[in-house]
Amino acid sequence: MRILESRFLCEDPPWRDAHAASIAWTPDGLVAAWFAGSREGRPDVAIWLARFENGRWSEPVRGFSGRDGAGRPQPCWNPVLFRSATGWLLLFYKVGPRPRRWWGMLSVSRDEGRGWSRPRRLPDGIFGPVKNKPLELSPGVLLCGSSSEFFGWRCQIERTDDLGESWRRPIVLNHPFKRFPGGFAANQATLLDLGGGRLRALCRTKQGFIAECRSADGGWTWSRMRPTAIPHPNSAFDVERLADGRILLVHHPGTEGRGTLLASISEDGERFAPALVLEDEPGQEFSYPFLLRTPDGLVHLVYSWKRRTIRHLVLEPGR
Repeated sequence: MRILESRFLCEDPPWRDAHAASIAWTPDGLVAAWFAGSREGRPDVAIWLARFENGRWSEPVRGFSGRDGAGRPQPCWNPVLFRSATGWLLLFYKVGPRPRRWWGMLSVSRDEGRGWSRPRRLPDGIFGPVKNKPLELSPGVLLCGSSSEFFGWRCQIERTDDLGESWRRPIVLNHPFKRFPGGFAANQATLLDLGGGRLRALCRTKQGFIAECRSADGGWTWSRMRPTAIPHPNSAFDVERLADGRILLVHHPGTEGRGTLLASISEDGERFAPALVLEDEPGQEFSYPFLLRTPDGLVHLVYSWKRRTIRHLVLEPGR
């Protein structure tokens, strides 16, 4: 594996703090979204957008801000871009004073991200994909790795059969309290399609490892949550299936800190071998990786760079 290109989405950012980027492919070029403002959780934090065309990122645009029902400013959080097989580009994000009290929002673009619908609030208890992109089982049918923090960290799977117009009741993967069986503090599931209706959810935890659940029926039912052999701090990660079937994991090695960002590859999804160190600066933060494989087989990665801006890498997987 090697890095083909490296750039920042904004070299001289107009914000103090930027985090939680996502990226989507369209026939007209890449689109990226992230949240930024004076500091995470403050009312001025908004969703910013940029497009990659003609070999460069456009000037970032402050796309969406947050307000509550009384019109008071509220911070925005964790945008997730996803282009459906139908051609619609979806932007999920969260609004609220903090994760325990946020709610889900959805805006749709039908012109590859140039124009967006008026954002609408998702039903109570539905948040959409919280960090990583959804899995499209068939055109318009999305399975979202979501989570709630209202009663502790609760990892849930949300399903929509019509691109977010309606939602089924979430499936909870874990009990957030340790005194109960399966009591993992888990959230931010990343979903992998293993074929034949078999799915795997890899989840962030507070216990120093990545946890997993599995489904054999296309996500209708899930196994009990269990730990994997992958150590990990309390931080986000992402996975992507490569064109040759291997699985790429971008994560922090070990159980402490966000100063090292590593790309690891697995042949079977169980055992991951280090492939490339992407960042290594103890005491700094390189976090919240988001992966996207484009039709040319290359992999695009965006992540928070020292919480100051967003870095974009283009990776050639190789063998």
